[in-house]
Amino acid sequence: MSKSIEFTVILDEGVRKRHRHETNGGKVINFAVQLEIRIEQEWKVAIRYDCAHEYSHVDRYDKTGKQTKRSLNLQFESALTYGDWDINENWQHYRDAFLRGRKDE
Repeated sequence: MSKSIEFTVILDEGVRKRHRHETNGGKVINFAVQLEIRIEQEWKVAIRYDCAHEYSHVDRYDKTGKQTKRSLNLQFESALTYGDWDINENWQHYRDAFLRGRKDE
């Protein structure tokens, strides 16, 4: 039987982290962790760790929505843990780069 967990953490005004993962038998089978920045009343994704397309990867976005994708070569559990940690530790850097119009440096 699968179990889903989803929550949002407000990091600063106009900055939030959304976390979602699903487990089955204690094993992560689906996940997404993303940093969102509010631009003119609309939430935009700056960076997202997920397992869409059946592999763990990170997507980085600029303000126009242009995306770059990089494979993480990690098991889902490790990628989820790393993505959550990375956003918690580096959200200010990602926010600043996003607001300057750049993807992560």
